[in-house]
Amino acid sequence: MRIAAIIEYDGSRFSGWQRQDQARTVQAVVEQALSQVADETIQVTASGRTDAGVHAAGQVIHFDTSAARRDYSWVRGANSNLPSEVALLWAGPVADGFHARYSATGRHYHYLIFNRAVRPTYLARRVTHEFRPLDVASMREAAQHLLGQHDFTSFRSAECQAKNPVRELRALDIARHGDMIHVRAHANAFLQHMVRNIAGVLMTVGAGEREPVWAKEVLKARDRCAGGATAAPDGLYLREIEYPDQFKIPRLSRGVGLW
Repeated sequence: MRIAAIIEYDGSRFSGWQRQDQARTVQAVVEQALSQVADETIQVTASGRTDAGVHAAGQVIHFDTSAARRDYSWVRGANSNLPSEVALLWAGPVADGFHARYSATGRHYHYLIFNRAVRPTYLARRVTHEFRPLDVASMREAAQHLLGQHDFTSFRSAECQAKNPVRELRALDIARHGDMIHVRAHANAFLQHMVRNIAGVLMTVGAGEREPVWAKEVLKARDRCAGGATAAPDGLYLREIEYPDQFKIPRLSRGVGLW
């Protein structure tokens, strides 16, 4: 039987999603918890990897098991074995053809910038602090140059293993609420560090160090060195994964007050 599940986590104390030797990862603790419930070894496949320090409100996974458990039992049992930074929000059977990564049709990321002179306290490791005043209007103008289908080589990590750097950026919205700036990115898929590199360019423009058209120049360069610094992982959240309606994967993150 194939089971899908939605995971929420605070990634600040993990070395990313993917299982690693000698490192604490989200995948490892999730597999350990589910294996306890199933009374057999469980290996999970995720919609995508998140880096060290990155959070998720809607990471989707799937796993195969011979264990017969109620949906409620997967959720309650897993959460009783997970650390406080990780929670399983939903679980349910799906068709064998479902794949957490390859069945996805869209992905949403949210980047939180805490924009004030003084560093955050209780928000530390959950937002990216930027002390320079940022002009949201300039950031929005820069964002327009990145929308659509492009080669995003300039915005991906040098270690990115994707064979094709072309992605369709469907939306890139920026809004300020007090000291918090919200950057919402929606694409068919993202390259490694793509959102963080976009955020870095937007913050450079917002701080007045570059004109908004610079974003277009970085994109056309197809060279990571043209894009400046990668923004910190602290403010990055994997918000939601989209799937065809036939799989009936709920869209739980829409109710999260943070957005």
